[in-house]
Amino acid sequence: MVLLAVAGYVTVQYVTGGTGAPGCKVVSDEGDGAAYEFTPEQAVNAATITAVGTARDLPERAVTIALATALQESALRNIDYGDRDSLGLFQQRPSQGWGTPEEIMDPAYAAGKFYDHLVEVPGYTRLPLTVAAQRVQRSGFPQAYAKHEPDATLLAAALTGRSAATLTCAGRPGASRAEGPDAVRDALVRDFGRDVLQPVGATEGGPAKAAPTATPSPGAGASGGSDGRTVTLPVTAGSDPDAAPDTRRRGWQLAHWAVANASALRIERVSYAGREWTAGNTDSRWRPTGADGAAGAERAAGPVRITTAR
Repeated sequence: MVLLAVAGYVTVQYVTGGTGAPGCKVVSDEGDGAAYEFTPEQAVNAATITAVGTARDLPERAVTIALATALQESALRNIDYGDRDSLGLFQQRPSQGWGTPEEIMDPAYAAGKFYDHLVEVPGYTRLPLTVAAQRVQRSGFPQAYAKHEPDATLLAAALTGRSAATLTCAGRPGASRAEGPDAVRDALVRDFGRDVLQPVGATEGGPAKAAPTATPSPGAGASGGSDGRTVTLPVTAGSDPDAAPDTRRRGWQLAHWAVANASALRIERVSYAGREWTAGNTDSRWRPTGADGAAGAERAAGPVRITTAR
């Protein structure tokens, strides 16, 4: 019985992100030592929630509110149970018009419905987070959202790309549900929409439009690399210097999204702006690449490259 109890405890810790779990971590870029550790499952869901918000051109504050809400409602886990008929990341209820059970269990759909309601709250970006979340959720515990704001703020900064090289995961490819460049592209389109396959500022049909299918050699567009395992995502917006901050932010959002999805999609390496993350490293850091390191590369960040295990 003791051995069974210990095994059960270890299993719960492994799944929920406790001691010994193969985890992810986001750190502050403010030098204040703030950090939040979480599981690969939570990372995938947080990345989806963020991608859906930014695809709608919503501000980072909207993403922070959504992430804090999901942390409270489900611990960022897509659960198929809850109070009465509540389901999913945001514990939305089919009986209250949030959608069918199948729709609500789709993280991208659930996030979209949350944002649909959030943007209808007057002045939501200026409200305290717990007030804005409660206007959407109408929870029996309205103050509970507030305790998640610090962690949600760290996640939002990384997953919107505002903070660079601040999100890492250990990577656990053995737990993957999908693999290969096509799976990565499908997941990108699912979370961001098809515009993710175009550079920042590109227009449909314009000269900077990205190719959505693999090609034999790397280059501009969402193409497979020369090894057949690399997805190359263009984030450059030409020579316009005013577009540079948005371009870098978009690049880091895509890079962090890929790391968050590393276990689910068998991603083993992500590189952007002179830095590279590799699955399985003991410290799981973003390491400088090239002779000049990351400092010089930030001035001409180039594409995001996502290399899968096969």
